[in-house]
Amino acid sequence: MTTAAFEAPPNKAKAFLRLVMIEHSVFALPFAYTAALTAMFVKYGEVRWGVLLLVTVCMVGLRTFAMAANRIIDREIDSRNPRTAGRELVTGAVSMRTAYTGSAIALVVFLGAAALLNPLCLVLAPLAVVPMVVYPYGKRFTDFPHAILGLAQAMGPIGAWLAVTGSWSWDAVVLGLAVGVWIGGFDLIFGCQDVAADRAEGVRSVPARFGIPAALYGARACHVVTTGLLVWYGLLTGVGPAFWVGLAVVAGAFVYEHSIVKPGDLSRLNRAFFTTNGFVGISLFAFALVDLVIRGLGL
Repeated sequence: MTTAAFEAPPNKAKAFLRLVMIEHSVFALPFAYTAALTAMFVKYGEVRWGVLLLVTVCMVGLRTFAMAANRIIDREIDSRNPRTAGRELVTGAVSMRTAYTGSAIALVVFLGAAALLNPLCLVLAPLAVVPMVVYPYGKRFTDFPHAILGLAQAMGPIGAWLAVTGSWSWDAVVLGLAVGVWIGGFDLIFGCQDVAADRAEGVRSVPARFGIPAALYGARACHVVTTGLLVWYGLLTGVGPAFWVGLAVVAGAFVYEHSIVKPGDLSRLNRAFFTTNGFVGISLFAFALVDLVIRGLGL
């Protein structure tokens, strides 16, 4: 009997989590937490941990579904791009059946958690799914798929506020817009590495259509707008000094991000995309949490 006969079967769950890059939830969760905790401060004056847990389940469930849908829909494009040819659906590390099953489970988890929050969340939950499915197709019909991604991500803080209060909030909309423009901006940066492959395959994006310099200038503009929207959010919600310090740190991170990525040098793009943007979300949330506690949020 060969050694291979004793090898453990591949772990489908771990492979699926690699497929959807579960660790990248760090980009969206901090802003959802900021919205949820601010809403709790306004409505209750204390953290409602059960609600916060359900918000987490909703965010991770919806994001997992969105990533799985993206990988399924884009598998043929990914197979022809050298950067993405090693993705799990392309190599066979994850089967289509596993991808469909995982995405279905994630969707059910999202809808179930939304139902446990309040009736409005349940009613609006299917609407949140729409841009998640449309986004992968966006690169086939528009040069601005980044805007669709931004819209999808903008719903996180809005949904988190709705989860806590069961009512609409324009404060949350402003924070959601800040998140959407921020993520749309760094997606412009990320898309710069695929210009040659995208043009060869007819995949549409701002970098492919207008060039890398235009995309990087667009990303800078997005992050200037993001900073302005975060200022607006701070003014609307009456934040204290800790939040403003956090926003200054975020602005500094944006400056750093754009200083290390240049049209003729994309060698540090991954540092700008993953490290810096992860830092942006976590640091602003940390300062926002400190601010809320100082202002009286009960833990």
